[in-house]
Amino acid sequence: MGMMENTPSSISVAPLLLRNLATSIFIYADKSFLSLARKYKLLEIIRCILITFFLFILRLLPSFLPSFFNSNSLYIYAPKKDNYVSASASPSADSGIARALSQLLSILNDIPVNSRKYQVVRSLAERLIDENHRDNIQALREVNRTVLSVAFSRTLGQLEAAVLELGGCGDGVVPVPCRLNRILRAVLTRFGLGSDEVNRSGISAEKLAAELLWLAEKLAACGYIDDAVGKWASASNLACLALSAEPRLQSSLVKISAFFFKHGKDLSLEEPEEGKKEEQRKTNKKMLVSWLPLLCRGSNGVDVPVMSLNERAELEKVLEESIDMLEQEDEQEQVLSLWLHHFTYCSSADWPNLHASYARWYNASRKQLLLLQ
Repeated sequence: MGMMENTPSSISVAPLLLRNLATSIFIYADKSFLSLARKYKLLEIIRCILITFFLFILRLLPSFLPSFFNSNSLYIYAPKKDNYVSASASPSADSGIARALSQLLSILNDIPVNSRKYQVVRSLAERLIDENHRDNIQALREVNRTVLSVAFSRTLGQLEAAVLELGGCGDGVVPVPCRLNRILRAVLTRFGLGSDEVNRSGISAEKLAAELLWLAEKLAACGYIDDAVGKWASASNLACLALSAEPRLQSSLVKISAFFFKHGKDLSLEEPEEGKKEEQRKTNKKMLVSWLPLLCRGSNGVDVPVMSLNERAELEKVLEESIDMLEQEDEQEQVLSLWLHHFTYCSSADWPNLHASYARWYNASRKQLLLLQ
């Protein structure tokens, strides 16, 4: 029996709305109080105490009312906990081997990477995937496609939730709640509450990113990378959160983005049908808009650069070709304007260098304007 993907229940929506309403009222009141607090030191101290107390109560309230509050409702996004999902009506996708492989990949998400059983489970899953692909039987290939695609979607959702839990807050996210979330974690750590959870989340995010890249590589090896490319291009919320994530996590996400940029460009060149080629072009544009800012801000790495000089040069060429594939000048302008903003915003980054693409677009736009005169 195939198991369907869980949908959010109305039980978890009510406390989430209540929490958001209370937070909005508190933030509005705090804005009014802020102008006075800046003038008087005592009021500033009182304001800080009130904020700390409010966040502390907000955090502990679900512990006292576990039947009413979902612990994940403290965050905007909650990860899905479904282990087995059938995304296809194909009989092979609902077979015993499909469920077995899906279970292995789901367990892989939950086992700590430092556990000795982690490599055992991963090696077994990898062997089963490779055997299905090597036998070159359509039913087995369909099992790989369905199970890997579902595992990729699940891991992507869990990664986004983990980054949000760590307090990532990009340009597209409302800044005040993110700052409150960071203050909350600092308060809990100061009083010895929740520090282990925060550390586990940090490990989990990097682990999930590594597993996401591994799943993407398996999908590419099996010839089904197109679906994953579309999902990564559409992960704009994760891309936004990644802009202020920890440098080590940013490095992992840069590597994943580089992988998908290369395969996205190849798919555009290989697609023979004009309709599908146009669809892939739109996907590539979404990926550029979503993930190009992270390449500018997260490319320096922590101890060593994320990629070698040759890898950077290769990806720059891929980005230039992807931008050139955007047929409309306004689309190229949107992408290049976004690149220029983030490239200049991060003073320590000198990559990716898309000056040549920018010059080509500018000259083409200039010629077009002169022709209209």
